[in-house]
Amino acid sequence: MKFSVFQVSRKGGRLKNEDRMGYCYTRESGLFVLADGMGGHPEGEVAAQLALQTIAALYQREARPTVKDAKAFLAESAMAAHQQIMRYASHKAMLDTPRTTVVAALLQGTTATWMHCGDSRLYVVRDGRLLTRTRDHSHAERPRPHGADMPVNRNLLLTCLGSPTTPLFDISAPLQLQRGDRIMLCSDGVWGVLDDAVIVHTLSSDKPVSDAAPDLAEMALRKGGAHSDNVTLIALEWEMPDAAGDDRGVSTETIDDGVFASTIQAGMPSDGELDALDELDEDAIERSIAEINEAIRRSAAKKI
Repeated sequence: MKFSVFQVSRKGGRLKNEDRMGYCYTRESGLFVLADGMGGHPEGEVAAQLALQTIAALYQREARPTVKDAKAFLAESAMAAHQQIMRYASHKAMLDTPRTTVVAALLQGTTATWMHCGDSRLYVVRDGRLLTRTRDHSHAERPRPHGADMPVNRNLLLTCLGSPTTPLFDISAPLQLQRGDRIMLCSDGVWGVLDDAVIVHTLSSDKPVSDAAPDLAEMALRKGGAHSDNVTLIALEWEMPDAAGDDRGVSTETIDDGVFASTIQAGMPSDGELDALDELDEDAIERSIAEINEAIRRSAAKKI
C-alpha cells in the first residue's frame, strides 16, 4: 500500500484536549482511528485514549498481515473499547462513566471499511466531490417527521462508547478505492464550524494532503474563535505514486510481513491515562472479546 497521511490535534479554546487520534499499519493493512472524549462527563480524554489503545491492540493481534473479516473486527473492537471504558469506571468506582465518540477506518487491499459511533465523522472525497460521509448518531441527523421544524441540539448524541447503555454503531460496506481518493476522519471541532462544501473544497484542492489538512484545522480554529472546540483530524490520500517520497508518505511495500507500526502508542499520557493504560492488558482484552461473543451467542439463541 502507498498513502500520504497527515494528522493534527489542537486544544482550541478548551481547558484541555479530550480528542485522540492515530494510525497503525502492516504490510497489507492500515487502521486509522479518531476518538472525541465527551465533555459533561468525567475524564473524556481517558475514554478516548482507552478506545484508541484497545482498538490498536486488537488490530496488532489480528492483522497477520491483514484482518480476516473487516466488519467483524470493527464491531468487536468497538465493543471491546466500550467494555474497557466501563471496566475502568467500575475499578475507579466512578458515579458517572467517561464517554467518547469513535470513528475508525480499515484499509486493506484496495478497499476501505469504516465504523463510527457518535458524531466523529469520516469523509471520502473523489475527483473534487464528496463521495460519502458518515451520518452522526445525533438528534440533528436523525430523520424527522415531515413538517417538523423545531430547533434541534446537535450536541445531543444518541449513542457513544462508555454509556451505561449498549453502544450503537454503523459499519459501512467496503468501498473500492481509486488512486487519489482522500479520506478524512475528524472530530466535531472541525465539521461543527465548517460546512461540508468548505471541507470538500479544501480537502480536494491541488495541495498535497499534508497542506490541505492543516489548512482545515486552522480554518476551524479561526472560525471557532476564542471558544473553539478541540480540533482534530487525520487525512490521507490513497495510492499516490509519490507517496513514498513524501516526508509524510507511507509505503508498506518495503516492510516485512511481521512488522507492525503505530502512532497510537506515541505521546505522554496524563496521570489518569497512565492508570487507565495500566488496566489494558491481554487478559482484559480476552475477557472483553469473551463477553462480546457470549452476548452474540445469547442474541442468536433468542432468534431461533
